[in-house]
Amino acid sequence: MSSVTVIPSVREAVSDPRILLFGRLLGAANGWEHLLAKALQDETGLEHTLFELLVVVGRAGPDGIAVRDIAQARVLTSGGATRLVQRGVQRGFVTRKPSTEDARVQLVNLTEEGERMLLHSSAVHAANIERTLLAVLPEEHRAAFAASVEALSKEAARALPIMP
Repeated sequence: MSSVTVIPSVREAVSDPRILLFGRLLGAANGWEHLLAKALQDETGLEHTLFELLVVVGRAGPDGIAVRDIAQARVLTSGGATRLVQRGVQRGFVTRKPSTEDARVQLVNLTEEGERMLLHSSAVHAANIERTLLAVLPEEHRAAFAASVEALSKEAARALPIMP
């Protein structure tokens, strides 16, 4: 069991550097996600959640990816992932078919339109990220920032429970 040190006052609690760091991390992530998602949708007509679906499915390759793995990658319930995939199917970006190994498993693949949209929206999104988010950081800090974010992301993914 870990030992917890009591913080003696409200002033010290709200100025604890660890709490400030986490709050700033969440605030930055939420703010950038809002700004970049809006720019992506304004420029391509694609919602950020569908863009993320296309990225996850595109990373899976030609064998496709199970809906449950999309749920885990996007930290969604299986029902949330099913609804997201259905939106992708309705837009013509992905297909869903039963696995040849287990008919209970639905595999999701990109369509030609999904590939086209992924390529176009990725170029737009990458340019927006470079122009806005990365431009804030000095060039010499960008590699360390990317490595730190990757380490945090991997640890969060490792620690997350299997999504229901």
